[in-house]
Amino acid sequence: MLYSVHEFQRAATASVRGAMQAGQIALRHPLNPLAHTDFGRHTAAACELIDYTTRRRSKPAFGLETVDAGAGPVPIREVSVLNEPFCRLLHFEREGCEALPRVMVVAPMSGHFATLLRGTVEALLPEHDVYISDWTDARDVPVARGRFDLDCYIDYIMAFLQHLGPGTHVMAVCQPSVPVLAAAALMAEDDDPARPKSMILMGGPIDTRINPTAPNDLAQSQTLQWFERNVITSVPVSYPGFLRRVYPGFLQLTGFMTMNLERHMTAHQRLYEHLVEGDGDSVAAHQKFYDEYLTVMDLPAEYYLQTIKTVFQDHALPEGTFTWRNRKVDPGAIIDIGLMTVEGELDDISGVGQTQAAHDLCCNLPKAKKRHHHQAATGHYGIFNGRRWRNEILPRVHEAVLAND
Repeated sequence: MLYSVHEFQRAATASVRGAMQAGQIALRHPLNPLAHTDFGRHTAAACELIDYTTRRRSKPAFGLETVDAGAGPVPIREVSVLNEPFCRLLHFEREGCEALPRVMVVAPMSGHFATLLRGTVEALLPEHDVYISDWTDARDVPVARGRFDLDCYIDYIMAFLQHLGPGTHVMAVCQPSVPVLAAAALMAEDDDPARPKSMILMGGPIDTRINPTAPNDLAQSQTLQWFERNVITSVPVSYPGFLRRVYPGFLQLTGFMTMNLERHMTAHQRLYEHLVEGDGDSVAAHQKFYDEYLTVMDLPAEYYLQTIKTVFQDHALPEGTFTWRNRKVDPGAIIDIGLMTVEGELDDISGVGQTQAAHDLCCNLPKAKKRHHHQAATGHYGIFNGRRWRNEILPRVHEAVLAND
């Protein structure tokens, strides 16, 4: 019902958007006298802002066409090397990449598409052979393709590593830090030759009892039944995943926005001012960020609920009770996989210390194989995107990869 109401609201705004688009054209036409007045510029800006914030968005493209490999730009080709119902393993293939350290980036399945890590991938490409988990919107997966939960997530990570073979380094950004650590522990215990050479865990909820954030508190404040009743709904008939139970992306986006509502309102106020002023560069920069940020995907209900319970309520990994398909996961089995953790001082999603807790769990890993980086004055997104990621964090990640290659 909730999803159907949302779709009805989207359909209802279509005529409004049409009117706003027509208004922009009319009010900015050079032959219209109003186009040269303050009233015309402000009204046109308001029309464009309403049009922009209500438009329907589809999955963005990575759009990475070349990489500067030192001797000039080299073309990149996106190749799906392994396809599963809920994810594909995507390779950014280019000439000469075979000689570079192989890094598999595990993107979060947390509402946004893997393209949110475009900046992460772009920065890695010059010195690494990069793969990424490109998650599928759950509303596009027919019910006949089966369910997907946290156990399946770990299955996928191990399957991807086994497909790539020995010598792969794995980077988990945020939420997948837990399943990546679990997969590495299981593969280490089995002496699997495809276990990763190293793992980089970035802003992940390994132990959310440490410096809990607002999302951590929310997960603790309600029962699992409350989440199932209030945020889980069925995909409507207009999508391939009709009747699949999901946590809708639009609900998660609402949560993201309300966490920093004042900041987002200020950003859109500035967008309005730039539109009035005709500052095309500033408008483009704003839209580039929000086109990605406002594009969301649905999560399978069983995965979302199992993650809430296992990671945020039971704290199963640090408590030593985490299981995969009824098999206990023991991070102590990791003895030869390099470990690097990265945290941001201002992270309001995964608090300082939550990711670093992985070092204590990997109790049998030699100290020489462990690294930690604390990035000052940086929030959650800043540890894998932007200037500090490129200039301060990436060089240390590359050092950690080379040290274990």
